[in-house]
Amino acid sequence: MEISPELLERHDQPGPRYTSYPTAVEFTTSFGPDDHAERLRMTADDADAPLSLYVHLPFCEARCSFCACHVVVARRPSVADAYLRRVEREAGIVAGLLGEGRPLVQYHWGGGTPTYYSPEALARLHRSLTHHFDLRPGAEVAAEVDPRVTTTEHLETMRELGFDRLSFGVQDLDPDVQERIGRFQTVEQTVELYETARRLGYESINLDLVYGLPGQTEATMTATLDTVVELRPDRLAVYSFAYVPWMRPHQRRIAEQDLPDRYRKFRLLSLLAERLTDAGYQPIGMDHYALPDDELAIAAVEGTLTRNFMGYTTRRGVGVVALGSSGISDLAGAYAQNHRRLADYYAAVDRGTLPVERGVALTDDDLLRRYVITELMCNATIGDADLRSRFGVGLAEAFAAELETLTGPGGLVDEGMVTVTPEAVTATDLGRLFIRNLARVFDARTREPEDRPVFSRTI
Repeated sequence: MEISPELLERHDQPGPRYTSYPTAVEFTTSFGPDDHAERLRMTADDADAPLSLYVHLPFCEARCSFCACHVVVARRPSVADAYLRRVEREAGIVAGLLGEGRPLVQYHWGGGTPTYYSPEALARLHRSLTHHFDLRPGAEVAAEVDPRVTTTEHLETMRELGFDRLSFGVQDLDPDVQERIGRFQTVEQTVELYETARRLGYESINLDLVYGLPGQTEATMTATLDTVVELRPDRLAVYSFAYVPWMRPHQRRIAEQDLPDRYRKFRLLSLLAERLTDAGYQPIGMDHYALPDDELAIAAVEGTLTRNFMGYTTRRGVGVVALGSSGISDLAGAYAQNHRRLADYYAAVDRGTLPVERGVALTDDDLLRRYVITELMCNATIGDADLRSRFGVGLAEAFAAELETLTGPGGLVDEGMVTVTPEAVTATDLGRLFIRNLARVFDARTREPEDRPVFSRTI
């Protein structure tokens, strides 16, 4: 797809990724442990409704300079043992409010590096958590793994525990790019672990790639894609490098002048899209690709794809309980985020209280806008009839100002990014590339602060 530098400059602007709406920028400390406890009790009233459980395991042996995740660097796993004990205690506190044995249809370990811990420690954690929660047959049971530290024993243990989905951190396989981001991961490490996971019977494997890293060129990206396509993972997540040194000071190790400029970064994205679709992968929502027989690809075709803090999923309307530092729960119309500092997280759990630092309760308007933004980010369209059936209000009544913004002079309709009819607002192929820009039109809350940047660019 050819895009002029002028169009790219107009629309490649800072904006939220809409992992949630309202975004985390809107979370406040006025929403605290008591508020989250009330949401847990409200959720407990429907004891048979299944939930998703996310467990954040933040430890890594070293920090990659590109990373924007909540990470704690510790050389010795023994330093981190105390963390697992607190996660287990937090699970007990949460289960006491939700009710023991609450059914789970999704269970995910994220990080950090979950396989930073020994297989024995992970097995103990899993047994403790499944003592409090009922992991149902057919549930998605997934973990993120780093091929540099994950062993065959890790994969064997996790498979025995019931994990059937893995997400491999790859980012880029070019040695020069890896050196520039402080991540050294050989092709052999990645391929060997991938083949081991396949041999052990993991049903779904995702690989994470990042475009826009220092030193990346179309030639280096082509070489990485040659290896990736040959492996044939079920899914690929292809993320834009979020260069946010004002939020992640360690990213200052990367000089801004070493990054691909805006237009080269777009060419890298175009290359990724072309190579993956030529290889038979289907674009999924934003940043993701899946093979046609993957359940996400099927949901995308059927228009039933959705997403939560764990990524794209087919589990609609399922509340999320998060354990561990920085974890964000999504329950009963509210978000609740745990303390990010370990000392604060430990102190709250040791007191026997929910370790919530901040959050937000959603208004009726928030719930409507969250649905619209989620539908755009997942299925690239929002229908008038769908809104009326769910919320009792149509597009024209609820979003007159937003529709005027889209259709007015210089709006996204003029730019060829979206079509607007009385029946639906639908992103075009071009608009799907700028889906964050389209979603932001329906955002009534989030504004970039005048005194400091917050968001990464949309491309």
